Amino acid sequence: MLRDANAHTKGMRECRVQWVWPRVGVRLGVLAAVTAGLWQGAPALHGQVPEGLGEAAALFEVEVDLVMLNIAVTDQRGRYIQGLTPEDFRITEDGVQQAIASFGAGNAAPRRITRTGVRPGPVAGEAELSIPEAIAGQLVGTNVFVLFDTSNFMYRSLVYAEDAIADFIRGLDGADSVAVYSFSRNLTRHANLSPEHDDALRGLRRSVAGDETALYNCLLLTLRDAAKVSGRKVIIVFSNGPDNASAVSPDDVGAIAEDEGVPIYVISTRALNRDPISSNAFRRITARTGGKAYFAKTWQRQSEAFVEIRDELASSYTVTYYPEANPNRGWRSIQVELVGPDQRRYRVRTRAGYRPKL
Repeated sequence: MLRDANAHTKGMRECRVQWVWPRVGVRLGVLAAVTAGLWQGAPALHGQVPEGLGEAAALFEVEVDLVMLNIAVTDQRGRYIQGLTPEDFRITEDGVQQAIASFGAGNAAPRRITRTGVRPGPVAGEAELSIPEAIAGQLVGTNVFVLFDTSNFMYRSLVYAEDAIADFIRGLDGADSVAVYSFSRNLTRHANLSPEHDDALRGLRRSVAGDETALYNCLLLTLRDAAKVSGRKVIIVFSNGPDNASAVSPDDVGAIAEDEGVPIYVISTRALNRDPISSNAFRRITARTGGKAYFAKTWQRQSEAFVEIRDELASSYTVTYYPEANPNRGWRSIQVELVGPDQRRYRVRTRAGYRPKL
């Protein structure tokens, strides 16, 4: 998997790039092997794979000591809160308070944070707490990966699903890029990531329904594509049935998305109590990555869910920080709190943490 500044990488004050073996535990080692089988024939990532390294086993790592968070803030009625400043947030990692390096609202360019406040210009790369300019430019807008169900569960409702997704794409901000994928047993890329939204709409209409459902296999491959691009990114899954053909588990896929810093949103057409196994998996994946699950049985509610996701992308905050020294090489817990008189009235949602690269 390609690691970049959107997740948490190490040591990029030098901006050096190297090929290294992936961090492999028992769970992730199995995932690497499965992904190799799903990814046969794919082109190499940005560069040549060194001799003796298979692509699926190689990790193309841009090492940067930076963590990026997408943070949604809502009131008790679920309305998004705008107009917050860096001083309204307190971020801790393993209980240690972190100094915010940059702060952005919605799709606006992030601002570098100095020790005395927000610098009045866009993020640059010249000072101690700044972000490299190449990265700063990639934090404008969102890279949106839409992954929708075209399995045999969708024969009767494919056109309605396409209409809901098309309306969502038309309403995206001009700074956003979008890719459209579909899944049944295999992943199909109908439109590659592009700021040209019309390309995504044309690709969307080329989809056809049929075959069994391998959602988690295809979600894993979508994560691999998302990991190749820097900046803010999300995956939106439209699902119309239980997974009956995947070789990987939802929790393993969720762990990778969490480490990569990619929020996952799921719109499920099944009622919460009709398919409890899938429903619980969707809630776990979305909660740990900072996304959200919607259980929308009617087409009207599904369209409303897309609108709500689009509003969240336009209303959430993007915060980065350089982690303070921490000997913990395992799971690092992140907590984001609001300070001030309104903190009890508002709810904060972001990813729960990450695992540093070794």
